[in-house]
Amino acid sequence: MELYGLTARAVRDRIVAGELTAEAAARACLERIAAVEGKVHAFVSVDAEGALRRAKEVDAALARGERPGALCGIPIALKDNLCTAGTPTTCSSKILANYVPPYNATVVERVLAAGAVPIGKTNLDEFAMGSSTENSAFGTTRNPWDLERVPGGSSGGSAAAVAAGEAVMALGSDTGGSIRQPASFCGVVGLKPTYGRVSRYGLVAFASSLDQIGPIAKDVADAALLLGVIAAHDPRDSTSVPEPVPDYVGQLEADIRGRKVGLPREFFIEGMDPEVEGAVRRAVEVLAGQGAEVMEVSLPHSRIDVKDGQLSAYAVAAYYVIATAEASSNLARYDGAHYGHRTAVSHLQFAHGRDVPIEDATPLVEMFSRSRAEGFGAEVKRRILLGTYALSSGYYDAYYLKASKVRSLIRRDFDEAFERADAIACPTSPTAAFRVGERADDPLQMYMGDVFTISCNLAGIPGIAVPCGFTTGGLPIGLQLLGRPFDELGLLQLARAYERVTDHHQRRPPL
Repeated sequence: MELYGLTARAVRDRIVAGELTAEAAARACLERIAAVEGKVHAFVSVDAEGALRRAKEVDAALARGERPGALCGIPIALKDNLCTAGTPTTCSSKILANYVPPYNATVVERVLAAGAVPIGKTNLDEFAMGSSTENSAFGTTRNPWDLERVPGGSSGGSAAAVAAGEAVMALGSDTGGSIRQPASFCGVVGLKPTYGRVSRYGLVAFASSLDQIGPIAKDVADAALLLGVIAAHDPRDSTSVPEPVPDYVGQLEADIRGRKVGLPREFFIEGMDPEVEGAVRRAVEVLAGQGAEVMEVSLPHSRIDVKDGQLSAYAVAAYYVIATAEASSNLARYDGAHYGHRTAVSHLQFAHGRDVPIEDATPLVEMFSRSRAEGFGAEVKRRILLGTYALSSGYYDAYYLKASKVRSLIRRDFDEAFERADAIACPTSPTAAFRVGERADDPLQMYMGDVFTISCNLAGIPGIAVPCGFTTGGLPIGLQLLGRPFDELGLLQLARAYERVTDHHQRRPPL
């Protein structure tokens, strides 16, 4: 098997055993990128020089007899909204096209300390706002299974890179499904941890109460391996929780007999692709065949209604008020004055400390508005406008406050469901990957594609997407498992139990 087809554990073990060098592993990924990146466009930037330098450092440390880290020599891709010292972090936006952070995100520090070799920064929907990786200032990422289809979003670059073998594993971020949905579309494993399980320090914020960083990998064990590295309390992140971190890998192979798996009646809806529903129900039957007890549960405030062929959902409505309001606040810092893109206006000389005649001075507001108009794409502008409106005087109570109340009800529904069930099983997305451009002109249709993933973020609970089948057209389908807060281990065990007796995760796209 080519190196790009190996799991992260296999690559690491060969490096530690001396059968492979970290440099050779990095070169293999760089060669794979050279071969397929022109088709996939998973990366915003590839740091070949830095990757090879880092790989040689890992090899030198092993030669000195130093203890190898958990990710020793593994080439890893980083979503380009994670700050990386000395290399650009663009969020796939023109406004940050030339921004180079002076520090690493905590998760980047942790993967480096574990011996990983960052290979490049992956493409995303601008500022993580999107479900298809079409909203990037640097071009659309393609799904390795069908280059005419999207890889999902916003972590589409990370999922596509892993699926295409351009990286052995990757980090993404998930605000409303942005790890799980692209993992489902690309036939890989994606895990969104509990809010507070992984530090957000150094993650460029979209919606601070929803964002979470997590692993994207070829199988469940690799996801467990990476989660074990990045999960830890961080005093630099006030929302990071000092919760003990289990040995995810060591406890992965558990017997699931007696585990209770809930099927939410609200998530099996009219209009869902029958192939998706069939694959998910068959996956649940596989879990039942291993001794899990399947039961129906209800999440009434995550209800999805279909009327006259149109979908509506409380969770989606609440999410797109809360997320856009927080985005409006977070993105106010990109004003053209502090860092990032500034409009080219010849007489804005105040930036250089020179006096400007008052009659020649351009008002600051013009500089701010022109910088933001030039730097932000259409979807980001749309969400800033929606969020600013929701927070504006006279509308706060009608929109943001009401959405926050719905969010509390959604969390209560999950708490009640988890009194009966250990985990909840449902589709990751109503459909498999859709065609590039198919939903680009219909934001509402795009937003409704997140109906099964958004509730997880609103409730702050963990969720994992695992390959569970393929459509007749050869597109991957993902099973989603949702769990109690900080029970990532339980989800990983269930997902691994499914994976042990199926082979969907072993299939690779015919690139």
